[in-house]
Amino acid sequence: MPFQNPFDATIVDTDNGPVQYSDEGGGSPVLFIHGSPGGFDQGTLMARFLLERGHRIIAISRPGYLGTPLSGSNDTLGAQADLAGALMDSLGIERFALACWSGGGPSSYHLAAAHPDRVSALVAVAAVSKPYTFEDPKEEEFLFGRFGTWLGRELVRHAPRSVVKMLVSEEGDLDRNQARELVEKIWDAPDRRRFALDLMDTIVGDRRAGFENDVRQFPNIDLDLPSIDTRTLLVHATADADVPIEHSENALASLPHADIIRIEDDTHLSAWTEPGSEVVRARIADFVATP
Repeated sequence: MPFQNPFDATIVDTDNGPVQYSDEGGGSPVLFIHGSPGGFDQGTLMARFLLERGHRIIAISRPGYLGTPLSGSNDTLGAQADLAGALMDSLGIERFALACWSGGGPSSYHLAAAHPDRVSALVAVAAVSKPYTFEDPKEEEFLFGRFGTWLGRELVRHAPRSVVKMLVSEEGDLDRNQARELVEKIWDAPDRRRFALDLMDTIVGDRRAGFENDVRQFPNIDLDLPSIDTRTLLVHATADADVPIEHSENALASLPHADIIRIEDDTHLSAWTEPGSEVVRARIADFVATP
């Protein structure tokens, strides 16, 4: 069965416009910003391990994804960061940790730069940190139509092992033996296999406008990374075929208070599917929990 997000999404009108989000759990708040493509459902899937460790998870849909409308006032990456900050205002959350994956990096870095007094910690997993051009956006765009959505879900139902193979092949720059070994390790671990299959449902469907906007915005990314005073943990795999590790190396060289976890010979999803990923996630949980 495809991933059924267990959390209800809400759309709230903030001072910067409407935004869709889910809000679950208790404890210290963590705002999660999804990738390209994605949505609040992807954020709740990826942050589930933090929820299990007692955090409150707020996951948004960036403009153009699912229930957050895209407009001329929220299309830039800086405006997306402002919208996320306005959501936290509307929830009465003054201080929070911030986590992101992949295409959620640019708006997260903008948010941390604009609100150093509010963002207690930043975790950037395989995150874009400099100008980025999508190699073949039409591959992703296929998934947003009715047929692509149906096909993605049918593959999960009827050919799940092929879905895992596809993810490993597309998200990692691995040789044949490395790829085969990783597929077996994911398939043999129920939690990692479930994550890989659940992810498919968070990249299909009503996400075209947001993704096309990312395609337009990302080649012109201009981040003032040295101004970010927030302590930051970077996580990146050396064989990431989607967002090269150079993006995290760039951030590490520019951020004043950053550390990095390098995961050898793994993919864009290494923080969730790598055989030792439980240790990585535990370190992330400890990092966002530290005042």
